[in-house]
Amino acid sequence: MAEITAKMVKDLRAKTGAGMMDCKKALVEANGDEEKAIEVLRKKGLANADKKGSRNAAEGVVHITISDDYKTATISEINCETDFVAKNADFQTFVTETTEHIQKTEPVDVEALLNGEFKGAKFEEELKTIIAKIGENIVVRRFATIKADENGVVNGYVHMGGKVGVVLAAACDKPETADAIKDALKDIAMHAAAMAPKYLNPEAIPAEDIEKEKEIAKAQLLKEGKPENVVEKIIPGKIKKYFAEVCLTEQEYVKAEKKESVAEALQKAAKAAGGEAKLVDFIRFEVGEGLVKNACNMADEVAKALGE
Repeated sequence: MAEITAKMVKDLRAKTGAGMMDCKKALVEANGDEEKAIEVLRKKGLANADKKGSRNAAEGVVHITISDDYKTATISEINCETDFVAKNADFQTFVTETTEHIQKTEPVDVEALLNGEFKGAKFEEELKTIIAKIGENIVVRRFATIKADENGVVNGYVHMGGKVGVVLAAACDKPETADAIKDALKDIAMHAAAMAPKYLNPEAIPAEDIEKEKEIAKAQLLKEGKPENVVEKIIPGKIKKYFAEVCLTEQEYVKAEKKESVAEALQKAAKAAGGEAKLVDFIRFEVGEGLVKNACNMADEVAKALGE
């Protein structure tokens, strides 16, 4: 039996909002495994299904670059130590140039980027130069590129000065449709930035995750006293609701005048242009996802920025 520490209980409570004793019991039942403990709490109806424990951590910027023909979209996250540097003009320029460079050279990963050429020198050396100039550690954390086919189109959106970024791609029946839905696609990227979907569509969800949701829904319904035969009839509706929460295409579109899904909103825009379209890819980055933020108050950051 794993030792259940006060910190483990505290961390689980922060992630789920459940009571201290409930968290301790769940950890005991899960033999100290936090993820399993969260499942235990959810089955007992004591935890919010989507409440996440990972908090935004490192400072930095998410940047996007859209090609002139709207066929290629690149998104990057580049981290620094403080919000002051994230807003620094030299840092911002470096981020923009790096993202454009990534789109042009298509490195397979961060290591390939660092070892490649940039402005006539090795990228890693240029990175060291900007670090020395700014006075903070800078890390190219991740990047990705999506492309549209001959009749498709890409677009994107950056929110809160680079705290959140989204790029997405749509397949269309003809080039004219692709040109007509560019703005609609940007609006959907804005929606994705705000609503944080986990998946493009239901087909993108791993089968085991869907089964897990069914198990949790069943456990909750049985706990409520619902008969087994009634539970089986309710579960499909629960899963449909789950899709509407986590899938971009199934989410209720925030800019719709009347209730409609994101997929329906895009199709409406395409139909207005005499064509058809559907979302085929999307990527959403949020600065610091999953990282641990250094404890630093405003006074500390000001002092650091002034070189004190």
